[in-house]
Amino acid sequence: MRKKSVFREYAEAAVIAIILALLIRTFVVQAFKIPSGSMEPTLLVGDHILVNKFLYGIKIPFINEVLIPISEPKHDDVIVFIYPVDKSKDFIKRVIGLPGDRIEILDNKIHINGKPYKDSHGYYSDAGRRSPGSEEKSHFGPVTVPKDHLFVMGDNRNHSYDSRFWGFVPLDSVKGKAFIIYWSWPHWKRFLHLID
Repeated sequence: MRKKSVFREYAEAAVIAIILALLIRTFVVQAFKIPSGSMEPTLLVGDHILVNKFLYGIKIPFINEVLIPISEPKHDDVIVFIYPVDKSKDFIKRVIGLPGDRIEILDNKIHINGKPYKDSHGYYSDAGRRSPGSEEKSHFGPVTVPKDHLFVMGDNRNHSYDSRFWGFVPLDSVKGKAFIIYWSWPHWKRFLHLID
């Protein structure tokens, strides 16, 4: 029996490693970097996060059709999704409204289906510039989230370009749930910080 050459063994190992990495990135977990302050103080510019792509179901690549459903996004989940206005971009926001929810914001207080929403992650700052659109968003709605869509907002409420400006996120555009900061610079103390 002929022995494989060392080069061939390394080449086969490299091909297997690449295939496994692509499968993991496509179906299980993917890394992202936070480019803006719209999710502060939960996520800071420079945070590198991992997103669980498996949690919301196994999707067929490129067409985003769910092959095996597992669960759906819930209120307060931090999700990465394809930006509906420009599909070449990914956005990260917090789920505020689910399909059928009636969303209204009065004096920066969110109401869902007529009841006050426990907004423990919302941060309101008057300093600096406001989001694109410049109009005051302390009052918004009411709007009802359509079937198979989500209403999302950034935690840095006055500095987030979100569903208040451009509408709802289709469920099939959701890539996954952010679950951990695996690296952050210059905020190195956030290393392996769980995202809630």
